[in-house]
Amino acid sequence: MDRKIPFTLDRREKKLLGVCSGLGRTMRIDPTFIRVAWVAVPLLTFVTVWQAIVAYLICGIIGTVQRNRLARRDGRSEFERMEDAGGERPSVHDLRTKLDATDRRMMAIDHHLNSQNDDLAREIEALRKEETK
Repeated sequence: MDRKIPFTLDRREKKLLGVCSGLGRTMRIDPTFIRVAWVAVPLLTFVTVWQAIVAYLICGIIGTVQRNRLARRDGRSEFERMEDAGGERPSVHDLRTKLDATDRRMMAIDHHLNSQNDDLAREIEALRKEETK
């Protein structure tokens, strides 16, 4: 059974308002294709850049209204719906394989800064002792 996904703004993969990622989720395609098309259409057709911006803002307003309508229909408060957003905690393997290179570098820097380096600590202490002599 193919369930229809209503158009709402997608806050997780958003770049600006979440319009292209919301459209991508609704149409079940990669949002990158929609982002490229949104830029290419004004460049390749008679649509002006301002018309594309106005269309984007209109889609943003429609997505916001739809998201609020779905939230009211749910009947739960935002605090109660926060439980749904978390999901399961990912495993370390998932984090390492699903993150991009920048995120992996940031994890390596964080690990380096927060790990204990006994050799460096001993060397610093030796230099401090030499300074005091």
